[in-house]
Amino acid sequence: MANPVLPSSGVLSPLGLDSVRVLPGFWGDRIALNNDVTIAHCQEWEEREGWIGNFRGERPRRGREFSDSEIYKLLEAMAWADHPGLPALAEIVAQAQEGDGYLNTRWTGSRYTDFEWGHELYCYGHLIQAGVARLRMHGEDQLTEVVTRAADHVCRRFMDGDETCGHPVIEMALVELYRATGAERYLEMARRFVERRGLPALADIPFGRAYYQDDLPVRQAQVFRGHVVRALYLASGVVDVAVETGDEELLKAVESQWERTVARRTHLTGGMGSRHADESYGEDYELPPDRAYNETCGSIASIMLAHRLLLATGDARYADLAERTMYNMLATGVALDGASFFYVNPLQVRVPATPLDGVNHAAEGGLRSPWFDVSCCPNNIARTLASLPAYVAAAKDGEVLIHHLTPAEIRSGRLALRVETGYPWQGSVSVRVLEDGEGRVGLRVPAWATDATLAHVPVSSQDAPLPEGPVIRPVGPGYAYVEGPWRAGDEIRLELPMRPRWTLPDRRIDALRGSAAVERGPLVYCAESVADEPPLAAVTARVDPPEEHETDGVVELEVGAKVSSGGDGAWPYGAASDAKQGADVRLRLVPYHRWGNRGPATMRVWLPTI
Repeated sequence: MANPVLPSSGVLSPLGLDSVRVLPGFWGDRIALNNDVTIAHCQEWEEREGWIGNFRGERPRRGREFSDSEIYKLLEAMAWADHPGLPALAEIVAQAQEGDGYLNTRWTGSRYTDFEWGHELYCYGHLIQAGVARLRMHGEDQLTEVVTRAADHVCRRFMDGDETCGHPVIEMALVELYRATGAERYLEMARRFVERRGLPALADIPFGRAYYQDDLPVRQAQVFRGHVVRALYLASGVVDVAVETGDEELLKAVESQWERTVARRTHLTGGMGSRHADESYGEDYELPPDRAYNETCGSIASIMLAHRLLLATGDARYADLAERTMYNMLATGVALDGASFFYVNPLQVRVPATPLDGVNHAAEGGLRSPWFDVSCCPNNIARTLASLPAYVAAAKDGEVLIHHLTPAEIRSGRLALRVETGYPWQGSVSVRVLEDGEGRVGLRVPAWATDATLAHVPVSSQDAPLPEGPVIRPVGPGYAYVEGPWRAGDEIRLELPMRPRWTLPDRRIDALRGSAAVERGPLVYCAESVADEPPLAAVTARVDPPEEHETDGVVELEVGAKVSSGGDGAWPYGAASDAKQGADVRLRLVPYHRWGNRGPATMRVWLPTI
């Protein structure tokens, strides 16, 4: 099956790109833009920056020590998109592989001398993931041969000993290669890499061993900590190993770590990461809006992990977090034109950023950039959107479960379905049966949809008036099921309440005390001021029901607010009685994923309240 994650056991079996076709709509439009624009954009910049030239032997070598991995992510995106440019790029990569399977343009001649920062195994991980994608979409070819030789080299070199990589990803890549080929050595190599971490296996560094999750064995950790992408990539590999080896203790350890991390170290958008210095989690409830790091790659890693936990357990809460992260982080990471990107995703921007036409040399910024010195995020977005249909639905004992509500055609067993919806702007979801069949259909009702309704409309009664027509029943969060058998034309109708709602933070989050945010459906909203009118630093919002305004299918909101009229004083502190009243204004709120598309702007998600 054409799927980036294909476990041999677990509660759910994912449906891949050969079973799910995402149609035009919120995600279908983005997948098409990704395949038409973003993939080509990434390849153009990797040529311009010389990263592809490294594989041709061009000197001096250009890019960071891990830049090889960006070409591999691009290859994976091309594989899922069935891009015609893949064979030529794979040929360039193949030229650089050495006789024993070793492949790295930075470290050839001085192999494996820096496990903390060298990223050699990390690069192999992304190469292997590209090969698995090509194998499942196309079959064996030059790229899959390169990947197999590299993976076999890794097994020969690292099966014995205690070495591992400072940046995880090789673990989940090797497990997926095992799933694709059946070769037990890949699973065993992944298992050993997981068990070595935290013994410790790596040298201490100024950030501490927690930076790369080498401070504790995986089974002993209580929460995700350190560098966010490293932590989530490792956890994804641990879940893969646990599922394939039947290690329930290992799986439970990750579930427990995920629960605490979501409850105490996750931003409203689903983003993770509170510290810029080491791209890391903070302590519990350390969730500042303006200094939130929330790397785009971290959000993608969170989606990967949640998807794996969903397949392993069938628990809808993992799909809930994945949805939140998809709409408010993945969709935010790339501009509406598909050609510029966010690296970090704060929840407040105080000063409009300076536009850049070229390379952004820092991860900071409140404006999307066409490229970065470290351009992991554009390529990660490209491969994720190219494979996104594989995250939509799963099968279970003849059932089809639809995790993510998007226009799509889904086929599994004796069920053929067409999903039609305007989600996330509208709450109506229709699932029409395309062919006679059998099986149960489950639709995920998001956690926020506490008064949703569901109806089964048989084709024979679609024109019948109520009460002889369909029975409408309330459904709560989780999966709502409708039983077959089915006739072509039968329909399931799910109605979700799409009212805007105010959200308050846990009072233990010091940085957010006294503020509130607005959500509607799965979307987080923010105030955006392109010309700093009104000045967001002086705005205080009224917690009244927001007004809705729809333009070109996009729902924006408006809330009442006051703008402080006070000027600068000699001292920024005083008594409560000194607070000045301001002018009444109407404050426009836009979906967070759309902010920053109109040029430099200030922005805030969490609004001080009156």
